[in-house]
Amino acid sequence: MLVVITEEAVLEVLKNVYDPEIPINILDLGLIYGIDIEGSDVHIKMTLTAPHCPMSGVIVKNVKEKIEAMAGVNKAYVELVWDPVWSPHMISKEAMKKPDQK
Repeated sequence: MLVVITEEAVLEVLKNVYDPEIPINILDLGLIYGIDIEGSDVHIKMTLTAPHCPMSGVIVKNVKEKIEAMAGVNKAYVELVWDPVWSPHMISKEAMKKPDQK
């Protein structure tokens, strides 16, 4: 059975990935810059809150593992980019209203 991977489904999964140091998911933090789906492969373009984030490896690994656990996904590729530079104004309005998402 062919499973169609949608951007909406990928976004839902990304809502379950958190920066371990910030109680806001990476989607609401504004860290996701792009999603490209090519057949059964998913390419994620994202940033981090700081270039030298000590949790970068954990976050990228978590994104990759959660996307690859989706039905129909063969491989997830995560590209870290630094342009545009992340800033707190990228946090979603919904996340700003919540004192703690976890």
